[in-house]
Amino acid sequence: MKNKRNVLYSLIIMLTGVINFPLQAQQKNDAQDAVETNDVSTSQGPKGIVRTIKQDRKGNIWITSWEGVFKYDGKSFTNITSKVSSARFFSVLEDRKGNFWFASIGSGVYYYNGKSFRNFTTKDGLANDRVTNIYEDKTGNIWFGTEGGASRYDGKSFRNFKMKEGLAHTDADSIHVSFYQQPLPEGHWMHTDVNSIIEDKIGKLWFGTRGYACVYDGKTFTTITNKDGKPFANVRSIIKDKKGNIWLGGNDGLWHYDGSIFTNFTQKFVGYIYEDKKGNIWTSSESANARGWVLSRYDAKSLSNIKPTVTEITNKPMIFGILEDDKGNMWFGSFDGVHRYDGSTITSFNGKEVQK
Repeated sequence: MKNKRNVLYSLIIMLTGVINFPLQAQQKNDAQDAVETNDVSTSQGPKGIVRTIKQDRKGNIWITSWEGVFKYDGKSFTNITSKVSSARFFSVLEDRKGNFWFASIGSGVYYYNGKSFRNFTTKDGLANDRVTNIYEDKTGNIWFGTEGGASRYDGKSFRNFKMKEGLAHTDADSIHVSFYQQPLPEGHWMHTDVNSIIEDKIGKLWFGTRGYACVYDGKTFTTITNKDGKPFANVRSIIKDKKGNIWLGGNDGLWHYDGSIFTNFTQKFVGYIYEDKKGNIWTSSESANARGWVLSRYDAKSLSNIKPTVTEITNKPMIFGILEDDKGNMWFGSFDGVHRYDGSTITSFNGKEVQK
């Protein structure tokens, strides 16, 4: 099984191009501010890799992909960034003021106020131009998870944080699942490659990295360990549920933390975690039969059980961002675009429809 996992992760690394080989910024417009032009709307969304899906306060669905950032208004898709950048986009955030932030691999972050864009890069103080995650804390600061640490933007300037000091990685570095079978060196660059950021109910910030997950209390970064004293390696997703509990997903599977005890729900690799309106926990994880990744739902009423009720919805080569829209539909991204699940049917916006 480990050999199959090794082959799968090697393929993932090669296809996504996120880990080993930095992509050069591919901006069509080098200006910091670019006025939006009339973009073309179509009935289909992106056809390639989709990483994150979010719904804004007006009900629009925002989709970040290797082909740009798309907005879906319920009828058509519009590539918002097509005239601004050809970068590969990873994440999207609507801040409390209604403005949008887009994270890219190689071109930093883009701020969009609905009319124009501003591009922030290392020249403006960003820790690294390879950005995968965006989070807004309780005070309104915007946090960016980058390959070179976390950047906090207060509306005027950036402050950068490294979980552990170490050398930056080189193009020759590789990440293999077997790498995590031995302790990571204290100064390894993966400790500052940030995948996920969340603020807990007492104001501490949790960081999931390709190295070890850690908690920041405003002064010190502390590595998080489970009940056996083992650190959580390569945490890809961290969420806070409606009760204030923390969920972590990564190489060590799916874990729940209630403020005092860590509980493990699966040891299979988990790439993404989402809580729906009913309190069900959705995950994208490694399939038990090596069919790629599986979209699963953990029933809210059974989460207190030793073995909760888990329903597998579908399999894909990989499954990324998960979202429940205001109508109760579940959206998720994959290598082949964006998909919507209404409880019985999965609709692909490449024109394919699968009946459950």
